Amino acid sequence: MDWWWAGRMLESNPVALVSWVVVVIGSIVLHELAHGWVATRLGDDTPRLSGHLTINPLVHIPPMAWLLFALFGFTWGQMPVNPARIRGRYGDAIVSLAGPLMNLLIAFGAIVALCIWIGFGQGHWVQGFRFEEPLFTNTARFWMYAVVLNVILCLFNLLPVPPLDGFRIAASVFPPVRRMLDSERGAQFGLLAFVLLFFFGAKYVVGFGASIGGAAIGIALGIVLPNADLPTFRV
Repeated sequence: MDWWWAGRMLESNPVALVSWVVVVIGSIVLHELAHGWVATRLGDDTPRLSGHLTINPLVHIPPMAWLLFALFGFTWGQMPVNPARIRGRYGDAIVSLAGPLMNLLIAFGAIVALCIWIGFGQGHWVQGFRFEEPLFTNTARFWMYAVVLNVILCLFNLLPVPPLDGFRIAASVFPPVRRMLDSERGAQFGLLAFVLLFFFGAKYVVGFGASIGGAAIGIALGIVLPNADLPTFRV
């Protein structure tokens, strides 16, 4: 099963597989909930009426997205909103920006948790107290996944390509982009651009996001725990 990402992780470290699934699904659910919470605060009750203000991932992730997650390890979610009901000239942009900002918030929280875990787990803060293996490394892996994945999700969603959040932000701020979105030709161009991005550009976004996330972890540990040993493993 070398061709299947889950099979490789299951053979090398089943805990890593569980961590990846929890981080991916949990991050997407919180991303979508951020859209819904902000839309509701700005006057659009569509998320509440549609039953999407819930932590149930089955509500947020459509069936096809679950299939792609099983095949490739990545997926997406949906949050129904009605831009016509959102207050403010840039209300739709604010709602769209809420999702990527939630990913940044999760990444920041995961960095804090990682620093605390390593500080206690390696005996930096309480002399003679250390977490045993494999608990220490597996938990550190979980927090590192949370950092890197959420940086990637933030950057990916901010790209100005429909149907990503970045395009809706651009469409809200720049009327010509909105007119292109509403036209049939614009929709076809957007679909083509997204397919090309997914198959040819996603790896560069993932690589760049992983580098940014890794750098953020290194900087944080360098400030808080300059003598810490960061567990080494592939993310």
